[in-house]
Amino acid sequence: MPTAHNQAKLGDFGKTVLLPGDPLRAKFIAETFLEDVKQVNSVRNMFGYTGYYKGKKVSVMGSGMGMPSLGIYATELYNEYGVESIIRVGSAGSYQKECEVFDVIIAQGASTNSSWASQYDLKGTFSALGSFDLLEKAYHKAKDMNVRVHVGNILSSDIFYNDKPEVWKNWARMGILCVEMETYALYSIAAALHKKALTILTISDSFVDSKITTSEEREKSFKEMMEIALEIAE
Repeated sequence: MPTAHNQAKLGDFGKTVLLPGDPLRAKFIAETFLEDVKQVNSVRNMFGYTGYYKGKKVSVMGSGMGMPSLGIYATELYNEYGVESIIRVGSAGSYQKECEVFDVIIAQGASTNSSWASQYDLKGTFSALGSFDLLEKAYHKAKDMNVRVHVGNILSSDIFYNDKPEVWKNWARMGILCVEMETYALYSIAAALHKKALTILTISDSFVDSKITTSEEREKSFKEMMEIALEIAE
């Protein structure tokens, strides 16, 4: 049952997996929120854990940075381990003034500068959307928790250090809320496999006013999105 990237056995993962990019964030979520935690993967230090949140069996695992890395783990979780829902919990850079540092973003859809969808041989441009039932639950849970939350379109970029540093303004003009590097692949994979997926992000920095969080804050302080994801886990 183990794959080249995952030593877990069938049944080690819950039906819902939280997927932060940083494996240390996965470790933090497991140790902070889950009970009866068992580590199920450590291959390439991409830590994976399974435990219980309010009686629900839930897993959390790192995905690494970028669509190629997430694509490996998401595909194997869906195909090899029977996972039904993946909720990405990550950080993002704001493109809009109203999306402030520490605000929560729920990705209704993802745009991209990647050629990820070319593998599906579609004669057009694929619009990658999250699962509405998960999105609806996440939005209402955020409101119940009095969290500053925004819902809309985000950008999944293949480029972190862009040779044209002002290009973000073109995306912002089209209403893109923020930028990260994974969601378009996650939503595409989920669509192709008829599974559920949702991305919940916390704004870690801003292109608008140059505010930024520390690496420690990104690892340990984005608790609101973590709690929202755990509350809607199925």
